[in-house]
Amino acid sequence: MKATEQLKAEHAGIKLMLEVLEEICKRLEAGKRVDTNHLEHIIEFIQVFADKCHHAKEEDLLFPAMEKAGVLKEGGPLGVMLAEHKEGRDYALMMKEAVMGYKAKADEEAALKFIKNARNYINLLSRHIDKEDNLLYPMADASLSKNKQEELSEKFERIEIERIGSGMHERFHVFLDYLREAYLGGSPN
Repeated sequence: MKATEQLKAEHAGIKLMLEVLEEICKRLEAGKRVDTNHLEHIIEFIQVFADKCHHAKEEDLLFPAMEKAGVLKEGGPLGVMLAEHKEGRDYALMMKEAVMGYKAKADEEAALKFIKNARNYINLLSRHIDKEDNLLYPMADASLSKNKQEELSEKFERIEIERIGSGMHERFHVFLDYLREAYLGGSPN
């Protein structure tokens, strides 16, 4: 599997989490209580799976390989992706703060802070994933050799083990399946 295909497969999981996050926002807006354990695990998914694992593969391996192959970083598509990664981290931190407030007091203010930052994160990541899948990864496919893609895929495996631990990727997918059932009503089509 090409490195870019692996990253696209991870995007599918991230997009599912964005759907769950939107449903949670709707429930909070309707004044319904949401399990704070779910919220904490969603933040963990965002910070560990999406950022420490997925974004690390891009930032530490794919983007430098693309830059070496001639794709612009400063003032180019790689710079835009890096800036969006940082913006996503900022939203995740604000969501985490809101979850702590919601857990402590279950107040409307904390819920509203969570909703605002979750929706900003959803909008950002939805556009970001679309740009990567439809623009950036095709650029990578055009500029990186088959051997380089295979080398990146092997290094991606090491990042997973070193950064998030063996078996964590699978654990996150089990959690996604649970959330799909709990918030979206079942299996994918």
